[in-house]
Amino acid sequence: MMLRYALQTVRDRKGGFLGAFLALMCAAALITACGTLLETGLRGTVKTERYAAAPVIVSADQNVHQTTVKHKKGKTKVKHKAKPIAERAWLPADDIERRLKNAPGVGEIVPELTFPAQPLTAAAAIDRDRPAYGHAWRSAALTPFRLVDGRAPRASGDLVIDRDLADRTGLTPGDRLTVQSTQSPRTYRITGVAAPESGALSHQTSLFFSSGEAERLAAHPGKVSAFGVVPDRNTGVADLKRAVAHALDGTTAQVSAGDDRGPVEFLDAAGARVKLVSMGGAMGGTSLLVAVLVVVGTFALSVQQRHRELALLRAVAATPQQIRKLLGREALLVGAAAGVTGSLAGIPLGGWLHGRFVETGAVPATLERAVSVFPPFVAIGATVLGAWAAARIAGRRIVRIRPAEALAEARVERSGPAWGRIVAGLVLLAGGAVLVAVLSVLRTEAASTPVTFLAVVVLACALALLGPFVVRAAAALLRGPLRLTGATGKLAHANLRGNAARMAAAVTPLALLTGMTCTVLFVQPTLGDAARQQARDGIRANWVLAAQGPGVPAQAARELRTAEGVEAATEVVRTTVRVGLDKYPAQGVTPEGLARTWDPDVVAGSLKGFGAGSVAVSELAADQLGLKPGGTLALTLGDGTKAELTVRAVYARGLGFGDLTMAHDLVARHVDNPLAATVLVKSDRTQEQLAAAVEKFPGVQVLSPAVADGLQAERQQANAEVNHLAVGLVLAFTAIAVVNTLAMSVSERMREFAMLRLAGATRRQVLRMLRTEALSVLFIGTALGSGVALAVLTAFSVGMTGSAAPTVTPLVYVSVVAVAGLLALPATALPGRAALRPLPVTVATAKE
Repeated sequence: MMLRYALQTVRDRKGGFLGAFLALMCAAALITACGTLLETGLRGTVKTERYAAAPVIVSADQNVHQTTVKHKKGKTKVKHKAKPIAERAWLPADDIERRLKNAPGVGEIVPELTFPAQPLTAAAAIDRDRPAYGHAWRSAALTPFRLVDGRAPRASGDLVIDRDLADRTGLTPGDRLTVQSTQSPRTYRITGVAAPESGALSHQTSLFFSSGEAERLAAHPGKVSAFGVVPDRNTGVADLKRAVAHALDGTTAQVSAGDDRGPVEFLDAAGARVKLVSMGGAMGGTSLLVAVLVVVGTFALSVQQRHRELALLRAVAATPQQIRKLLGREALLVGAAAGVTGSLAGIPLGGWLHGRFVETGAVPATLERAVSVFPPFVAIGATVLGAWAAARIAGRRIVRIRPAEALAEARVERSGPAWGRIVAGLVLLAGGAVLVAVLSVLRTEAASTPVTFLAVVVLACALALLGPFVVRAAAALLRGPLRLTGATGKLAHANLRGNAARMAAAVTPLALLTGMTCTVLFVQPTLGDAARQQARDGIRANWVLAAQGPGVPAQAARELRTAEGVEAATEVVRTTVRVGLDKYPAQGVTPEGLARTWDPDVVAGSLKGFGAGSVAVSELAADQLGLKPGGTLALTLGDGTKAELTVRAVYARGLGFGDLTMAHDLVARHVDNPLAATVLVKSDRTQEQLAAAVEKFPGVQVLSPAVADGLQAERQQANAEVNHLAVGLVLAFTAIAVVNTLAMSVSERMREFAMLRLAGATRRQVLRMLRTEALSVLFIGTALGSGVALAVLTAFSVGMTGSAAPTVTPLVYVSVVAVAGLLALPATALPGRAALRPLPVTVATAKE
């Protein structure tokens, strides 16, 4: 019975439920899209390419492990954790190969060397989606590659390229190609062109060198990046894997077969899983919180519009339980329809979002998107539950009061205080204040970023609950300015004060939109500008070497050091290390002449005597790790190698230079790309003279520190685009909610407008009153949102940079307010014009 009434109500009041339907549909689409990202991080496949012909791959362990043993109440609890390292780990070649040869069922063992090898060809011929890697020709059998032209490389100057590169560049055997690998660039003679038997590789370009040259360029003597193992004729893959694992028992090597080979080949794809899980979870959680906030407000406005109808039901003996069931059934119907529609739209939306992440480089293309029924089902369930809860919350008052009181309250908005709402709002406001206070002491980006956006949402929820009181307070402040605009301003002020709950329903999404947008736009610039400022202050060099390719070769820095007029040339190579399981950004610098090019603002200890066994740490790292000059730091380098270093100094400019600084040669031996990211040069020579000294190194440029800083700003902006994209959909949803709520609040006022017209107001005066109201709501919403964003950004800046001055670009902020205005004003004007079209007498005398 109640379901039939609910169906009839939804059918007869389509316009009243349209706003809730749109809000829920957008929420379901967002949750589905974020769910597909989360599922991709958990279950997305990484298909192998280079190792297609090797059923079993042996590789080094790519994780740092930590085992803790706790004894409690006579019980022993062992807990094991593992975290991935930043660079490729290498295997000892002789020991592993000897073990593999003794394993039963092994038919062939193929060692693999993988290292960066960038062809220095025309920019148009370089495919950024296919990074180039070098290998020894003997590992071509892993794919397998077969020669289609020419011969295999024999001498150190020979090179075989894959057919895709040959087609793009027009190179043929006999031509010469300069390759920038881990050493100085070298020109090779192309002796052959090879192609995979199963077709071109989709995600990489392969260059094959002779065995001796490949070992030189890999720069890991006595080690290999992996072994491909092929079974003999009488052994299956499963049996081979077990035999190989048994033979390698007691080593750190890991054995992979089937789909597990892909993550071994594409380490960046394996690392991207963690990023997608955190990104999808954060976006999905934020979407859900915003959706609940917006949907509750939308349902509250919908119930408010039907207050008289529901009061009449109470007056004709409908029980509170029946009203509650009616609202619940309506919400379930709308939520189910919106959830199904939104989840279907969320699947292609998730695909588009994944594609954009791939284009921006946040996620490698090798990690294939996972699609299943779980995200849509979760979205539908969350949408239906959210709609039902929103309806119960929005209708909780009408089902509690007596029928006569319900009819009386239907005539005018309730003016008495809702103590439950006030208490809940104050609790959330206090919770938001606590989050802001916590944010001001968080000093790592990983910890502060989720707290930042959670604080915005919690404070917006507090504003939603306290909205009517905030609007009344704002109306009191705006009374003078509004009355100066004449009769329409007085009417607008009366509506703000008398219909504060309705106005608050429009203020809340505006505040959320402004607060969230400003936070998203200014968090990364605040952090990035502080880091760049520290780097600018700490660079004493007057010139910087940078490269368009993989980096600056060490030979270029060596030649500059011996050039006349050059005081010092400091190579800087960057990586990430782990102390325990904690990750720290690190850099390696050349110790010789370091004080002439680099000043990290040492606050304890000294950089004198800084060398191969030394490390300097930032104040943050020193505090977290309890380090002082003279102490010992045990860490895991990028490729998993353990090291113990002596702390020489503690410095203040950790944002600009990373948390750990070590000797260049130590870091360069344990990274995939040992080329310097930059070389800091102190010299009295001109830019042209220095450029002439390094002209034989293709792609190496001599820049002023200001120009280098500008390039860093561009990279910072490119990195920020990923975060903007990640939260952009949530902001788009919030923008839709703004338009939706404003349109709903205006369209239900037809009778009010008709009464004003009958009382003598002209159509233009009513529209002017609406415009004044919209401007007032826009001012209140953007002011509240700006205040929330300013509080959160200031706390973020204090914690991360030590300064209470976040980076806020005035033009960007004005654009945010302008966009809010472009959303709010048309969303008020268009429904207002539509509501004024019928004749006032017809509307005023119509039955409700």
